[in-house]
Amino acid sequence: MPRILFILLLIFCTSACKSKKKVITKKSQSVKTEKVSKTDNSSSSIDYSTAAKNVVEHAKKFDGVRYKYGGTTKKGMDCSGLIFTSFNKENISLPRTTQDLAKTGEWIDLKEVQKGDLLFFATKKKSRKVNHVGIVTTSRVGNVEFIHASTSNGVMISNLAERYWYFAFVQARRVL
Repeated sequence: MPRILFILLLIFCTSACKSKKKVITKKSQSVKTEKVSKTDNSSSSIDYSTAAKNVVEHAKKFDGVRYKYGGTTKKGMDCSGLIFTSFNKENISLPRTTQDLAKTGEWIDLKEVQKGDLLFFATKKKSRKVNHVGIVTTSRVGNVEFIHASTSNGVMISNLAERYWYFAFVQARRVL
């Protein structure tokens, strides 16, 4: 019996951060999202900095929430659920899974990340396949902080300069 519990615990701790629903696609495509205008002053456009600030502030409301695979509420949250819920609050529709999010928006260089951009990570050993995502909360030269849902600590803010996250980093994408 203890052996089974140990195996179940090991499986839970090493599981990837993604939603329960699997999406099967025949062809890998980059999903285009509508860019938010930074200069357009029309009433129908959203100001990029305001939208990014609101997304980050909403995500921070989940700080400390425990990790729950497939979760999107204060009862439990996974990494892609945090992104999905935070952007949805601003009426910005994004895919639910980490793999689909990694194809959304436009790729950006790490030196260009801003608040509200997405950072993608490969946290499995010997794999560069994206399985984790976070939202940039602070971006200064040499210091990028992001909020994400960690399987071990729940929703938390981490720094990309931390050794673990630095080596797990795969790409950054802008969806706003």
